[in-house]
Amino acid sequence: MEYSVLQAIEAVAHDSYAGKLTFGHVVGSLMAAGVESYFADYRTGNTSYYMADGSVHVVALGKKDHTIPTAFDALALVEAIRGAQRDEVRYPEFIRLSMAAGCVGYIVWIAGRHVSYFGHGGEVHVEHFPKAN
Repeated sequence: MEYSVLQAIEAVAHDSYAGKLTFGHVVGSLMAAGVESYFADYRTGNTSYYMADGSVHVVALGKKDHTIPTAFDALALVEAIRGAQRDEVRYPEFIRLSMAAGCVGYIVWIAGRHVSYFGHGGEVHVEHFPKAN
């Protein structure tokens, strides 16, 4: 993986974690860098970025001290997602809200234009990207 791509991934990850970017900006920037998908694992505090050539870059952003309930509350998760889509919720708050809804992590499929959110028991909520205006 080229150094410029690593720098782009690191910058997006840290700016997102700091609440500086919208989800749309994150996806657009990662797409421009050639990222195919990424997996945010709340339990490890790592996000893995996957390139089309099979290479992977892991960014450790630290584990949150929030407890993740075993019950998966899809309605609460959808509320957090909608808040992020309206830019009322930035990533630090989204992490807290989605963890409180029982989400242990998610994978963003950039080319597939959807996100799969996972619960402790294998529950999955699939959220398709909003249509462009």
